[in-house]
Amino acid sequence: MLGLALGAGGSLLLAACGGVATTGAGGGGETLRWGWDLPSTWDPVFSSKGWDVHLLSLVYSGLTQLDAKGAAEPALASSWRYSPDGRRLTFTLRRGLRFSDGTPVNAEAVRKSLERGKNHPKSLIASQLTSIDTVRAPDPHTVVLELTEADYQLPALLAGKTGMVVSPAAFGADEARLATRPVGHGPFRLVSYTQNSMASLRRDPGYWNAEHIAVERFEAFPKPDETTALAALQSGRLNVAQIPFSQVKAAREAGFRVQLIPSMVVRVLDVNTAMKPFDDPAVLKALKYAVDRQALLDSEQFGHGEVDHQPFPPGYTGFDPALGTVYRHDPERARALLRKAGYHDGVGVTITTTQPQGAPEQLQAQLNRVGFRARIEVIPEARASQVVYVQHSRALYLDQFAGRESPVQAMQVLFGAEGLMNPSRRTTPELDAAVAAVRRTPLESPRYPEVLRAATAVAVRTMPNVFLYTVPRALARTSSVSPIPSLPVVQRFEGVTAG
Repeated sequence: MLGLALGAGGSLLLAACGGVATTGAGGGGETLRWGWDLPSTWDPVFSSKGWDVHLLSLVYSGLTQLDAKGAAEPALASSWRYSPDGRRLTFTLRRGLRFSDGTPVNAEAVRKSLERGKNHPKSLIASQLTSIDTVRAPDPHTVVLELTEADYQLPALLAGKTGMVVSPAAFGADEARLATRPVGHGPFRLVSYTQNSMASLRRDPGYWNAEHIAVERFEAFPKPDETTALAALQSGRLNVAQIPFSQVKAAREAGFRVQLIPSMVVRVLDVNTAMKPFDDPAVLKALKYAVDRQALLDSEQFGHGEVDHQPFPPGYTGFDPALGTVYRHDPERARALLRKAGYHDGVGVTITTTQPQGAPEQLQAQLNRVGFRARIEVIPEARASQVVYVQHSRALYLDQFAGRESPVQAMQVLFGAEGLMNPSRRTTPELDAAVAAVRRTPLESPRYPEVLRAATAVAVRTMPNVFLYTVPRALARTSSVSPIPSLPVVQRFEGVTAG
């Protein structure tokens, strides 16, 4: 996927980005050093991890971006408008912008970038662009999307990886290089990159929103683990880091500022109903009643987060408060359902996970108490997506869903017949109709929240996923770093100082 072989210690100096490599911890007071997750690739079309969007947004922009409430607002596009029937979407671009390779960000570049995402045979975002029939560039500052149907989700959808605009000159000359040498228009330019170790970036003064980018240098490192998080902050190797929930109290006691930023991430059990025993609806329902979400939250996240029975967090437009009672913890009902299914002596089930301690062990105990015979299978994180979502070879997988810019996109990923995180690849006509209704409803319509909540309710009642609790971002920072913006989908850094 990376397209360019690098050893664990191999690095790239990116002369094409128009900068010099920055230093490490001694790089100066205006350097933000972030412990997070380096991306699976720097090419958004081939990105396979939801987490990638945070790093990719440092070097790319979409036509839009999302505000703190998840609503689309201008980015590369200064404005947009729909035709009366909702089947044509016209964007007006900002003028005078350039990619990091010096080529212009104009309508033709946007057209080619969107068409690449839509038509490339290996694109991982193509399924999100199916409502786009054609892309036109009638003049250098106007992009017109002709749609196959009314789709009012596109301004939100194009705020993420799906809408990140890549320089056509770069993918036309050597597409594989984009995996480690991104060429976009973002707040920063990648200057050097050491795979699995460090990404060094420099502020781009030509960025459309450069006046709000205060730090000169940005260095990204792999997320520290429980044993190294505080030491990395204390030593100065990092001045901002996502820390384990187990370290929140210790970080505060050590004098670090800790922000718990609400996010779109929800912990979830993904269930393959094409595999036994969950091909039996009674067993699936027993699973849903057997789970004690609050106990799992307390065990794994030390109470940080909220119990959640649905794919959206509380406060989000699509969140339906009534769903909290649908599958409330009820062990007696779970036992009765297993007996009704004929499992008087219990039924075997395997919990597949990448980390055995914590939630998997507690989940195992909860299931065993109601009549399941649960065992835990640990697989390498690097193989999990292939095993669970490509080979469809596991019945029950403990995962987390990172959310998406568009709620329709989220539902497609989780529940669609081709959904990346739908292991059985099964859906229902009722849910398809509900999602289609969301797509057809303008975001500014007073009916939109009601239509979206109705689709959420159908998904929770008819699909096998067992949603557990929200996962906020626990960011610890040193006193030299100002507060980080509270943005639920993509973490951005407007206004942040590190001096």
